[in-house]
Amino acid sequence: MIKSMFKGRTLLLLAICCLLGTSLGAPAAYADGEGASYNYSFWGNTVTSPAAYQATDLYNGSDLGAGAFKEPNDLHVAADNRIYVLDSGNNRIVILDERFKLDRVIDSFVRDGQPDTFANPQGLFVTDKNEVIVADTGNHRVVHLNSDFEWVKTIEAPESELLPANFQFQPVRVVMDKAQRTYVMATGVFDGFMEFNAEGAFTSFIGANRVYIDPVEYFWKQISTQAQRSQMVMFTPTEFTNLDIDGEGFLYATNGDQWGDNIKKLNAQGNDILRRTGYFSPQGDIRYSVDTGPSRLIDIDVGDSEIYSVLDSKRGRIFTYNGDGHFMYVFGGLGNLLGEFKTPTAIERIGDDFIVLDKALGEITVFRTTAYGRTLNEAVRSYYRGDEQKAYELYSETVNMNANLEFAYAGIGKALLRQGDYEEAMKHFKRSMDQGNYSKAFLLHRKEVLRQYFGGIMTVIVAAAAIWLGTMAYLKSARRKRGVSY
Repeated sequence: MIKSMFKGRTLLLLAICCLLGTSLGAPAAYADGEGASYNYSFWGNTVTSPAAYQATDLYNGSDLGAGAFKEPNDLHVAADNRIYVLDSGNNRIVILDERFKLDRVIDSFVRDGQPDTFANPQGLFVTDKNEVIVADTGNHRVVHLNSDFEWVKTIEAPESELLPANFQFQPVRVVMDKAQRTYVMATGVFDGFMEFNAEGAFTSFIGANRVYIDPVEYFWKQISTQAQRSQMVMFTPTEFTNLDIDGEGFLYATNGDQWGDNIKKLNAQGNDILRRTGYFSPQGDIRYSVDTGPSRLIDIDVGDSEIYSVLDSKRGRIFTYNGDGHFMYVFGGLGNLLGEFKTPTAIERIGDDFIVLDKALGEITVFRTTAYGRTLNEAVRSYYRGDEQKAYELYSETVNMNANLEFAYAGIGKALLRQGDYEEAMKHFKRSMDQGNYSKAFLLHRKEVLRQYFGGIMTVIVAAAAIWLGTMAYLKSARRKRGVSY
């Protein structure tokens, strides 16, 4: 009896330890050097890497002739490369040209013949037709202006059975697709993004995150009283932290889920279709200290060729991935030097360059590509376009500059695979630890070898069979003759 009780307590203790281990994890120390350039090997080790981007310029509102920025919260680069800065604390939009010269300031608009203004706006989006969509948070609405900054429509608190009776509409981020559908990220909404049709009517939620159940919290809930459980945190889906939209209408989103996938690509049905075939799932830093924890991603920018970048607010770093989920490069950091930030809040591309908005300092930092960054970017684009020869050349040039970039060898292998050089492709897939493509190249190479030597092999087989048959016939004939002689 005593032995049975001891065994039961031991099992319970082991279960609790397993739950604690699952919750806390044991991540290694994060990469050395704030803002240093690095990558991760197949084995998860931090390896050195050339800088893909370097900070070259720093601007504040006074430098730009617009007056000091006050807690700017978002920015957007339009199709014509004009830069729209959402100066939230000053309730205005500051527009710059691609050379960072002041174009104009939008601090009011006319609605139904009456002047109207923004109140602590938090999100900004500009369509391909230069229409401006503003998440006017303080006024609990979304404002749509045309390319001449004239009022088009306002999306206000919707009424729907899908929303609670006491719902307060607080939009903080917004995008619009080519069909004029508006997607809104709102504070306190856990069911995904709010979708509004072209007329501004609420239609549905899209892309809700899954509920994560903390095993430790779940364990204590199981052994607690009803009164104790009522005081515990409810299991709810994680809120999104930002979103962007690509040219095909797919939503790219970040969320604060430190346990699941904190980057998603949503189709029209709200399903996550992001490819995660890299060495590790795209998530920012995969090596970090227990004290700081994993990356908290607060912004995402989608470029061409399915290249996307995310901003980590914890360490001020910008991580970039290709469409397959391979980690390309990182830059940025927290600090006081050029290229470092205090409170980074938004990132955008201007061509191949980046701009990063610092909310606390009210500054915009410009990052320009290095030779390494340009080569790697173009290698990924060439492969995406199907230009195998160009991709092969650029990936080869990339690994000459950075032998530690293992996925580049896979890029060379894929280019060779498309060109039909299966044997050489196998060597590069082996170098990049790409088992799936290595197997594919091996099978194709085996077929190629068999096809090449099939005629000779069949000739040898037929000749050997003929010799064998002839020999057997001769031996049989010889035995018959011997039998007759006897």
